[in-house]
Amino acid sequence: MQSISSSDEEKKFQVRKLEISDKSKGFIELLQQLTVCDSVSDQEFRSRFEEISSYGDNHVICVIEDGSSQKIIATGSVFIERKFIRNCSKVGHIEDVVVDSNARGMQLGKKIVEYLADHARSVGCYKVILDCSAKNRDFYEKCGFEQKELQMAKYFI
Repeated sequence: MQSISSSDEEKKFQVRKLEISDKSKGFIELLQQLTVCDSVSDQEFRSRFEEISSYGDNHVICVIEDGSSQKIIATGSVFIERKFIRNCSKVGHIEDVVVDSNARGMQLGKKIVEYLADHARSVGCYKVILDCSAKNRDFYEKCGFEQKELQMAKYFI
């Protein structure tokens, strides 16, 4: 039996940007493990994909695909907010981080968050922020985040 080296594992679970073909690889089903996400038609997916792609580096969705199963097993996104404060600086907002329930514990969430934070830094953000549930606080602290202030929300639907 041949063991898998850590470098083989690194290659197997590469973070990359979302591709149009990822819908057929379980991308929407993965998001359904995170929150309410109704089915999305191929046309709706293509339309939203093209819209987000048109934002370039200002909105990035990344994924990890399991090379064995060819399924998307982790994802997250970051969008860049342009501010007037701090000399017209920028802030990155991390959203929609989820790892497939069958792939948790493999540090994939950390890889996703690091990729998104690195992207925010690379485009000049002075900070990156996110909202999370109390149960996920420890995970994000391990990723280098700290609790700051308090989140408020007002839902319209």
